[in-house]
Amino acid sequence: MLTRTLILAAALAFTATGSWADEATCQAKAMEKKLAGAAKNSFMTKCKKDATAACTMAAGEKKLSGAAKTSFTNKCVRDAVGAEDKKPS
Repeated sequence: MLTRTLILAAALAFTATGSWADEATCQAKAMEKKLAGAAKNSFMTKCKKDATAACTMAAGEKKLSGAAKTSFTNKCVRDAVGAEDKKPS
């Protein structure tokens, strides 16, 4: 019974996707809208807030807690927000 449960849990983990998986990242959306300056900052702040809420909800649905929840949520938010273009210093 335990083996069957573990296999089912592993299968769900590999096939489950967050609500942000099929959407473009916040960075991509901001670039698509050609946002810059204060408008981009405002958009990115709201987008990150929305991503955090969605990722926290997804972690709750997966019944994660503690370090697993924190790790999952952080990665989920990073994936949803996307990488910022780094300018050479």
